[in-house]
Amino acid sequence: MSTKTLSDINVQNQRVLARVDYNVPLDDNGQITDDARIAETLPTLKHLLENGARVVLMAHFGRPKGKIEESMRLTPVAKRLSELLGQDVQLAPDCVGEETDALVDNLPAGGVLLLENLRFHAEEEANDLDFAAKLARHGDVYVNDAFGAAHRAHASTSGVPGVLQSQGKPCVAGLLMARELEFLGQLLQNPKRPFVAILGGSKVSDKIDVIQNLLPIVDTLLVGGAMAYAFIKAQGHEIGQSLFKEGDDIVAKEILELAKSKGYDLRLPIDILAADRDAEDASTQAVNADAIPADKMGMDIGPKTIEEYSAIVEDAKTVLWNGPMGRFEVSPFVQGTFQIAEAVANAGQNGALTIIGGGDSAAAVKKFGLVDEMSHVSTGGGASLEFLEGKVLPGVAALDQK
Repeated sequence: MSTKTLSDINVQNQRVLARVDYNVPLDDNGQITDDARIAETLPTLKHLLENGARVVLMAHFGRPKGKIEESMRLTPVAKRLSELLGQDVQLAPDCVGEETDALVDNLPAGGVLLLENLRFHAEEEANDLDFAAKLARHGDVYVNDAFGAAHRAHASTSGVPGVLQSQGKPCVAGLLMARELEFLGQLLQNPKRPFVAILGGSKVSDKIDVIQNLLPIVDTLLVGGAMAYAFIKAQGHEIGQSLFKEGDDIVAKEILELAKSKGYDLRLPIDILAADRDAEDASTQAVNADAIPADKMGMDIGPKTIEEYSAIVEDAKTVLWNGPMGRFEVSPFVQGTFQIAEAVANAGQNGALTIIGGGDSAAAVKKFGLVDEMSHVSTGGGASLEFLEGKVLPGVAALDQK
């Protein structure tokens, strides 16, 4: 990896301005329901604290659209981070301003200060240079550990490192960011073979770039989820009431023609689990993929497809999975996603590198208790996709290179 990391710099008594992704889910009472994004930054934070840094954290939460929303303050995040670190984490009243500047200046070595929600300022998402300069005053060193936000050219991910670099100050990747780049980079650079990619989700148009980038690299690409219905429709078959975005069949047809002309191994479901409705008490039946009843909706891959896909996955030496195979949140439609998750875990037990590309796939393996069976579960759904599309991520490009 060519991006500089924490191991390349000295942080002793330095003010380390770190961008983290603490956009965690809350319940109706404002309690955090999943603290994974906080917990995953602990190795970076502990490294900084053990090496005598003064840690200033930048994070966003929700979509306040440039104004203060009381429900989107980072108070519960500061509380949970304090518990996880075993020390007090102070929450600044804002991310910029005289009062915040004073808190940063008085922060002792080994102390942690969390700045208030960056997105209370519209200048954050606009990547405003003056705002970036105000944030940059808080740091002698910049660390980006927010892979989930690395595909955004915002003030905290792109503007701040530019300001600090102009002052000769180091800008590096945190340990979580470095891990993401290392694992995802292996997929595109020198994967062990057979390399199998599994792509699901709802819309082909959302993943056309990643499909086109992966097809020449992988040995087999397996398609599942609602996006499969666009491919089925593109072949002239009935898809009934299945989820479908207008125009996606045109995109799917182009991909099918590309795969055929280049000899790429693109696999589609051979059967589908169809249902009369999207509900826990739905009536279901497995049907051939080219014979979905007009009054039914496809909700999952069928048993024959599960068997075929599982065999291919279990024989792989590298597996990438992004997107569920069906509506796994509803129990009648969980089997496709569950069985593929099991197959990926089995591949890992057989020595394969197994990478889950964030988003719903990460939620699925967590639901099934299989996170620890995977080589790597990405923290960035959108960022993972853009990386796999071959795009340069602004938050990574902004960092120092070796």
